[in-house]
Amino acid sequence: MKVDKYFLLGFCLLSFSCKPLHKSATDLTKVKWIHGSENCDANTDAAIQVVQYNHNTWILRQNKCVNYEAPFLFLFLGNKKALLMDTGATEDEIKFPVYNTVRNIIDHWERKSNSNTELIVAHTHAHGDHTAGDAQFKNKAKTTIVGLNVDEVKSFFNIEKWPDATAMLDLGNRQVEVIPIPGHDKVSIALYDHETKILLSGDSFYPGRLYVRDWASYRSSIQRLTDFAQKNKITWILGNHIEMTRKPGKDYPAGTTFQPEEHRLPFTSKDLSLLNESLKKAGEKPSYEIHDDFIIVPKN
Repeated sequence: MKVDKYFLLGFCLLSFSCKPLHKSATDLTKVKWIHGSENCDANTDAAIQVVQYNHNTWILRQNKCVNYEAPFLFLFLGNKKALLMDTGATEDEIKFPVYNTVRNIIDHWERKSNSNTELIVAHTHAHGDHTAGDAQFKNKAKTTIVGLNVDEVKSFFNIEKWPDATAMLDLGNRQVEVIPIPGHDKVSIALYDHETKILLSGDSFYPGRLYVRDWASYRSSIQRLTDFAQKNKITWILGNHIEMTRKPGKDYPAGTTFQPEEHRLPFTSKDLSLLNESLKKAGEKPSYEIHDDFIIVPKN
């Protein structure tokens, strides 16, 4: 599979691609995400698609022909720190150059803003399709990788009472709020950016199969997240995958590398409320439910 393409961010480099620099926010309902190929040997898309949301926020997506999970990654830049949420599903820096991609964005930011930026690498949860790229960031200058268990996450973000308390992280004139939401994974967190009003929901809520490993914890987490969304302005809720098609209630099979008719990525507070109401109606008994835009899938 060919992975060389263009990375446009005021300069060009091989193996990356993104939208040009701009100040206004990108309409995420209109973004055409790379979605794999019927024949991955003939795929010519970039290994990583990079979309600049606004002047200091980026969304990255892994090519499905590199890994079928095709996770999304999110980069927030402040005056002093950058925060990368997740590192993707592939460790190999040749097949999936996530460190170089992120480093190029930050280097350009530093030149433009005349700043010196520390990079924090954190995770929406600890599953391998969101942490495999960590290896590329290890032992790199000005880079801190947050650990993958509850105690490490609590300690780094200074969360005093897990999972009921939230915590603030200051990136330098930019505040992001960390919200524990265990249920999909013990260490699942959501992230709210107070600047863009974007809420990251990880694998806990996205247009696809919502795998629930701890039903009671998940129901409580989605209730807390819904309460948070009702108290704060939400521009978009962004999860880590797209698995649904544009046809209501229809998903792509697990493992597919070609999704030409994908569901949109962004959800809204209304969508989150629908999930919460469904969980409340289901009660304490885990319930498999197909909805137009997501599927609830209890595990164990």
